[in-house]
Amino acid sequence: MTIAVSPQALPALVLNADYRPLSYYPLSLWSWQDAIKAVFLDRVNIIAEYDQAVSSPSFSMRLPSVVCLKTYIKPSRNPAFTRFNVFLRDRFQCQYCGTRDELTFDHVIPRCRGGQTTWENVVAACSPCNLKKGSRLPKQAGMIPHQKPFQPTVQDLHNNGRLFPPNYLHESWLDYLYWDSELEP
Repeated sequence: MTIAVSPQALPALVLNADYRPLSYYPLSLWSWQDAIKAVFLDRVNIIAEYDQAVSSPSFSMRLPSVVCLKTYIKPSRNPAFTRFNVFLRDRFQCQYCGTRDELTFDHVIPRCRGGQTTWENVVAACSPCNLKKGSRLPKQAGMIPHQKPFQPTVQDLHNNGRLFPPNYLHESWLDYLYWDSELEP
């Protein structure tokens, strides 16, 4: 799964004041218009630029490719409980068969049996597995999730997000996207 990024759109990678991306998935990108607006409002520093420029009758500037916020934004401690974040936590894979197709989400303990819609009871599941399991408990259906559902941290989602990079990464972004990843021995 990738996020489509058009290189022709000339987006700017947005870094927090600590030079880390605000988010990895989706990758924190601003349109070139928003990046220039933030420059003029003195909210960001330009770290790297594209070769392309924008001009007015009295002014010209190269488009920013990487900007860094001047004020640190403290990351949320608990990520929002959304369908997208459940899929991201589960790496966009059915937790019963491993496929990446036709994803829905499944209540491990069905709602009709008292199961709640929480991080600890919802997993990504493909439609066929979800239908097969139905309103049965995992043991009754013979379908145990590959991973016990859990409430992820923001860092868990960032780490998983790195596994699904956008289809386009500008060369000026690379130093800021992977500098904190573990090196291979």
